Amino acid sequence: MSENRTPSPAPLTDAVAAAAPEAVATADRRRGAPAPRRGEPMFPDGTGPAADPAGSHHERRIRSFQPRRSRVSPSQADALRRLWPTWGLDIDGLSRLDLDAFFDGLPVVLEIGFGMGEATAQMAAADPGTGILACDVHTPGQGNLLGLAERNGLSNIRVANGDAIILLREMLAPGSLAGLRVYFPDPWPKKRHHKRRLIQPEFVALATTRLAPGALVHCATDWEPYAEQMLEVLSAEPTLENLHPGFAPRPDFRPLTKFEGQGLDKGHVVRDLLFRRRGA
Repeated sequence: MSENRTPSPAPLTDAVAAAAPEAVATADRRRGAPAPRRGEPMFPDGTGPAADPAGSHHERRIRSFQPRRSRVSPSQADALRRLWPTWGLDIDGLSRLDLDAFFDGLPVVLEIGFGMGEATAQMAAADPGTGILACDVHTPGQGNLLGLAERNGLSNIRVANGDAIILLREMLAPGSLAGLRVYFPDPWPKKRHHKRRLIQPEFVALATTRLAPGALVHCATDWEPYAEQMLEVLSAEPTLENLHPGFAPRPDFRPLTKFEGQGLDKGHVVRDLLFRRRGA
């Protein structure tokens, strides 16, 4: 599930393709295999993430994300084929996930939407005693994060492919998470699309049931109206307490993300929110 707004590569125009077919073919090879057609599996041999892991097992509803199975580079595809069987998880909603076994007993933080995974890898390296279950639907980002984890010896990262709502509701036990991170989700700025925003009362009510007492909920956005909505929704959840009067100062443990840098360059104000799950 990808909440980070990962840009797709600019499409080649028909005119360019007609004028220089050899150059187009070379560019395609450099970018990796072409994106599969709708409904076509990217990894038909089952070695990588599934195109639609939950299939028709669960109800249709308004989604907060758009699946983006765009071009995957050769290195990303290689990482997915080799590492997915060990470090990957398809969110099919059919069975309960044993986090202790999946993370060798580490406390686990769920990160929803990690883009290309650079910030996730940095946080995993800085805190090897915490497992990060990184959930997204962006296949190139999944491959990139797995590659980063392997190259940097980060054994505390696992990558989940699919809908975070199904993961929370069907596959995680109550009180099993040590934290929740949602950094720079899609703001869906048009008013008619606000219903697609992830941080809604129903989502927060579900997510908090999967948090252990004392677990940290950390959100960040550079879209001021969404920041206000986040603050309102999180403050209204009775099982959460705000660690600051309003928005939080940017914590040192959250790396500067690409989207944060882009927002700052545009003059946006970045807001962090830090809440804690109540309980003993």
